[in-house]
Amino acid sequence: MATLLAKNADVVVTMDGQRRELKNAGLFARDGVIEQVGPTAELPATADVVLDLKGHILLPGLINCHHHLDQILTRNLPAGQNTNLFPWLKAHYRVWAARTPEDTRTAVIVGCAELARSGCTTVFDHAYVFKNGCKVDDQIHAAKEIGVRFVVSRGSMSLGQSKGGLPPDDCVEDEKEILADSVRVIEQYHDAKPGSMLQIVLAPCSPFSVTAELMRESAKIARHYGVKLHTHLCETLDEERYTLEHKGLRPVAYMDTLDWVEKDVWYAHAVHVNDDEVRLFAKKGAGVCHCPSSNMRLASGIAPVKKYRDAGVRTGLGVDGSASNDGSNLLVEVREAMLLARLKIGLLPPEGPQTVLSTSDPLRAKEWMTARDALEIATIGGAAVLGRTDIGSLEKGKYADFFTLDLNSIAYSGGLSDPVAAVVFCAPTSARHTVVGGRLIVDKGEVVSIDMGPVVQENNRNAARLAALAAAP
Repeated sequence: MATLLAKNADVVVTMDGQRRELKNAGLFARDGVIEQVGPTAELPATADVVLDLKGHILLPGLINCHHHLDQILTRNLPAGQNTNLFPWLKAHYRVWAARTPEDTRTAVIVGCAELARSGCTTVFDHAYVFKNGCKVDDQIHAAKEIGVRFVVSRGSMSLGQSKGGLPPDDCVEDEKEILADSVRVIEQYHDAKPGSMLQIVLAPCSPFSVTAELMRESAKIARHYGVKLHTHLCETLDEERYTLEHKGLRPVAYMDTLDWVEKDVWYAHAVHVNDDEVRLFAKKGAGVCHCPSSNMRLASGIAPVKKYRDAGVRTGLGVDGSASNDGSNLLVEVREAMLLARLKIGLLPPEGPQTVLSTSDPLRAKEWMTARDALEIATIGGAAVLGRTDIGSLEKGKYADFFTLDLNSIAYSGGLSDPVAAVVFCAPTSARHTVVGGRLIVDKGEVVSIDMGPVVQENNRNAARLAALAAAP
């Protein structure tokens, strides 16, 4: 069986139960599974693959809990640059519906490559627009080419404008076809075993793009097969107004009537929630995925991430779609999660803490999100959100998913009194190595599992064609 030795790292951040940070250390893995984590002197002397990490920091692979990889094709469209969620969606729906399976392939590979270069080893993709012969199979095959650990949704939209939804009627699907394909995809692809490289999730898109019946039936199917459920929730005040107008309920209360506030569910965003709703998530076990860049880009608001963590709500991190982020760098999101949480405690009531104390007052010390808090959200937090116990930390018996950063980089110069915090406080750099299940995906800063040059060129051609459609009168 293949072995891998990572040695001589200046620091190894384990994220284990004791949150150990080991100096001059590394790990040894066999067949993708970690056998030892500890000081270099205690590790085997050699392996099939040896990474000498002197001058590097080694961290668990980051876990991305919310993305729309197809949106790599529609970054930075002029019609969506300066507006909030609902008009932004209307500017994109038909462009996304015009993509082909070939478009999806290049978008998924580019997005996963960009994520891998930011230290991400597990990618969740919320795919939900299926036209022109596109199927979730397209995402699955493309992700396999690059070699990331992949969790993908058979997402859906069924509630068109003529029935009171937001998307155009020609962008939604028939509900019977959605449910039948959901069963097909689960039976064909879902792998629940430890170390799984591919898992399926059912993900009706949002309260304003699917019916209550589709939410209920999707949940029944998911629970029959033991797969997770995901949707957008409480992203904007427009969504809150929509559910109040159409359902007479706030979004969380509406989800609760559908049996969608449970331990097998996690939500993207969850920005506009009150304290009772936070407690409900904690009580019932629902998780959330924080997407800081997207929330800033669309002026959606600041999610109460610190409240979630303090209440015991499973909390992960995501880049969201590359048309509401324009990037797929999860290490950037780690930094921005910390900074946004700090901004939130500095806002005046009613948006911020109900207090007149200065943010420097010792009584408010627990309100501050630390660099290590942010790294936890992106690693073991993400694993908890996805229901994975085999990844998220570097421990014996877990899978060898990790990345390294060169501490000799200009960006970290002067900040090495605390190298772990420097990873978050200083400007993010690209991973030098990213390893998934013991396999190098990024080596010396470059993707090595696939030749990216031709893929990037093809993706640019595909994106240009779609951008022309968006610009057409």
